[in-house]
Amino acid sequence: MRNYYVYILTNTANVLYIGVTNSLARRFWEHAEERSSNFCLRYNLDRLVYYEVYSTASEAIAREKQLKGWRREKKVALIQSMNPAWLDLSGRFSDGD
Repeated sequence: MRNYYVYILTNTANVLYIGVTNSLARRFWEHAEERSSNFCLRYNLDRLVYYEVYSTASEAIAREKQLKGWRREKKVALIQSMNPAWLDLSGRFSDGD
């Protein structure tokens, strides 16, 4: 069974980026190796601070769209509910997620 992830990346200035993927480990590596979006490259988004797991791509995409529509304050509250110190969570994932 494949999982799908909605995730939030940030940097030292706390810029937020929301994305969706079927492999957090691979996607984070792509961001770190500068093989991702221009937005991520411009802002050097290097910390995974939040993620959610879904069983279908359509659920994950719908949630990504929902989160992108939220005001920043609500996104920050969501991150803090799971990760109050805004620690980098990327080490939790291996190639098999």
